[in-house]
Amino acid sequence: MKLEKLTPNLMVEDVQQTINYYHGVLAFETIDTVPENGEDLVWARMKKGDVEIMFQEEDSLKADIPEIRHEKIGGGTTLFIQMTGVQEYYDYLYSSADVVVQMKETFYGMREFTIRDINGYYLTFAEPI
Repeated sequence: MKLEKLTPNLMVEDVQQTINYYHGVLAFETIDTVPENGEDLVWARMKKGDVEIMFQEEDSLKADIPEIRHEKIGGGTTLFIQMTGVQEYYDYLYSSADVVVQMKETFYGMREFTIRDINGYYLTFAEPI
């Protein structure tokens, strides 16, 4: 047995609005959507570099996994994304994203910062020092 890939599927209120944010602010590209024609989207997969994130409309995801029916969008979920060029990305995002933790160096040898996206998810972008 071998685990090969992790792609978060995040619950969102509005898939199209989330695509617009991730594309326009974070410079991700859209890989797939459901439906494919772009109207009343219930799911999307986006990518930047080797990082993929899926977004699913709240009612759709709760129908797929009824056990999460009481969960809230965002819910304190954090994603840790290791990258190269963290300072350049920080400079790019500083005026357009909700930076909640400024660039810092950590005791575990990373240079990182954290943003909050439009759905309340926290994304930490980090690079080894």
